[in-house]
Order: sequence, then structure tokens, then C-alpha cells
Amino acid sequence: MKQLVLTLIGQDKPGLVDNLATVVNENNGNWTASNLSHLAGYFAGILQLEVSEQDLPKLTQALEQMSDLEVKIQHGIEHTLNEQQHLRFVITGNDRPGIVRELSSVIKHKGTNIIHFESSKQGAPNWGVPLFTAVATVELPANVSRSEVVKALEAIATDIVVDIDTDV
Repeated sequence: MKQLVLTLIGQDKPGLVDNLATVVNENNGNWTASNLSHLAGYFAGILQLEVSEQDLPKLTQALEQMSDLEVKIQHGIEHTLNEQQHLRFVITGNDRPGIVRELSSVIKHKGTNIIHFESSKQGAPNWGVPLFTAVATVELPANVSRSEVVKALEAIATDIVVDIDTDV
């Protein structure tokens, strides 16, 4: 089976996911993973599919002909599974410009690799400023401990709280 990774964007309206799922199904694709969102009036997402070699051209053509979505198709890259340790955490703090850059800089500096990152800004009337929340999973190199990464993240500012998911 061939692995495909699709990036999608289009003006949001009802039925986009159903249309996409129909195209995938009618062309013998298998929807294996996705992250879909509504952002500022647009539907955006990333999707992983698998499809047989013989159905690949037909599925690719059908996806490229979708009129309501811009679809970019990448072929998956074969990789070996590592026995890397993962760290999943939730970061909460006062929102400010540059907070994602600060977080990503610490993560990069520690040699970890972001494998999932989701963020949002929420109103917090009792605090006087909006709150930033991020949920992330990173892959730790063998020589880096979980506590080392957490301490580095917490050192960004006194208003940042890092909660660790111990189930990972």
C-alpha cells in the first residue's frame, strides 16, 4: 500500500469532509489519520491515506479535481520505527507574541523533535489577558530526560505551567 499525506484548505462550508471522504472511498483509498480545523473562515487540515499502487493514479486525479478544496499530495516516506521516548505535555500561560517561537526554540535546543503540536488562544476574563494553551508531543533523544525538557519549558516565563501526560 502507498501512503499519501494531503494538505487541504478551502473556504469553510458544510459538507467538505463528507465530499472528501466520498472521493477517498469511491477511489479505494483508506483514511488512516487526520487533523482538521476551522480557522478564520477556512477549513484546513492534514490527512493520511493509504491506497494500492493500482488505484493511486485514479485517487490522485480525483483529489486534484476537487473544486471546493485546494489539495496538495505528498507521497509518504518509508521510515523505521525508533524506540524513542515520547513526552506529551500541555502548556498554559498568558498569551503574547512570540510564545510559539520561544517554545519551539527550547524544544529544538534540547534536540527533541515535535511530532504533534496544537495550540489555541482563549479569553480569560478573570486574568485580564488571553490564555495560550498548547498540547504537544515530542520525541526525546536517548540522552535527554523528560524532566530536563520540562524545566527548560517552565524557565521561559513565570506564567507558564507545564502539565505532563504520564500515559505516553
